[in-house]
Amino acid sequence: MNIANATPLVYRVETSGKARSAAERDAVLASPGFGVHFTDHMVAITWDKAQGWHDAEVIPYGPLSLDPAASVLHYGQEIFEGIKAYRHADGSIWTFRPDANGQRLQRSAKRLALPELPVSEFVESLRQLVAVDKDWVPSAPETSLYFRPFMIGTEAFLGVRAAHKAGYYVIASPAGAYFAKGVAPVSIWLSTDYARAAKGGTGAAKCGGNYASSLLPQQEAQAQGCSQVLFLDPVEGKYLEELGGMNVFLVYKDGTVVTPELSGSILEGVTRSSILQLAHDRGHKVEERKVSIDEWKQGVTSGEIAEIFACGTAAVITPIGQLKGKDFAVGNPDAPAGELTMSIRKELTDIQYGRVPDRHGWLVKLHD
Repeated sequence: MNIANATPLVYRVETSGKARSAAERDAVLASPGFGVHFTDHMVAITWDKAQGWHDAEVIPYGPLSLDPAASVLHYGQEIFEGIKAYRHADGSIWTFRPDANGQRLQRSAKRLALPELPVSEFVESLRQLVAVDKDWVPSAPETSLYFRPFMIGTEAFLGVRAAHKAGYYVIASPAGAYFAKGVAPVSIWLSTDYARAAKGGTGAAKCGGNYASSLLPQQEAQAQGCSQVLFLDPVEGKYLEELGGMNVFLVYKDGTVVTPELSGSILEGVTRSSILQLAHDRGHKVEERKVSIDEWKQGVTSGEIAEIFACGTAAVITPIGQLKGKDFAVGNPDAPAGELTMSIRKELTDIQYGRVPDRHGWLVKLHD
């Protein structure tokens, strides 16, 4: 369904007549939370089977108008991404590995039978939104502007087939720390009654259905005093997959860094691949392989596993102190965060905020 555009899209820009004042904006940026407040504008690009991508716009942030028969409402044709903009010390605004996010959006689109937006247009959509809403990028430590690009099937048609019309949008939200406690070890709950994704399903795509299916077990986790839920593989039910919205890593006492191998039902995280590279750069043995839940339990109990952490765009890296299940608990919820966990986190965020050299060419400037 990928219709290449012969020339780059030209944006029409409509500035909002209801943009917040500088004082109102500063009040939000002083305590942004996560995903609570949104900037004054959004990006919208239309696609249809005949014309491909067209009508690119930056418009005032506001409700979408959808026909009640739009395919996204009935057959779940929806995908999204998560990526951040960082303000550097000189005031310039950068993003981190947008090509990787754009490529993942294309893979998700293919799996959900949606049109594939060119990666160059994905990056340009971020740049266009920042050009209008640059003042919404915060400068306080650990803050950023979180982009939520998403695509939905918009055709009004109840037949069961891929939509012939779609919309791509980008909204943005100033973001503080993902977890209320900041960077501190969390407890997670092992879900044995539910799977995040099925074999041959949409687990490798970033689509809303995967997250919808995680919400009930996430509620179960919270009822057990845990911040997140851990899912096992959908076939044998014994190998680690990922958390509800993050990939997971284990650090062994010999320095080996291990993460579950991509299985077709695990989302290939951009933060995940960045951590693998940074650990390799330091000389650590890095493994992508199957990891059983018994290996986790026994390794933590014996001390063979020294650190465990989760990672994702929103949270960056979050230490895991304890794993709880229906009849067990391993680890210490009050243990300090691991040394390598915090060191890798610092290196990654230092790259993102321009505090150390970007030797891999991961940063892309969005605005001077």
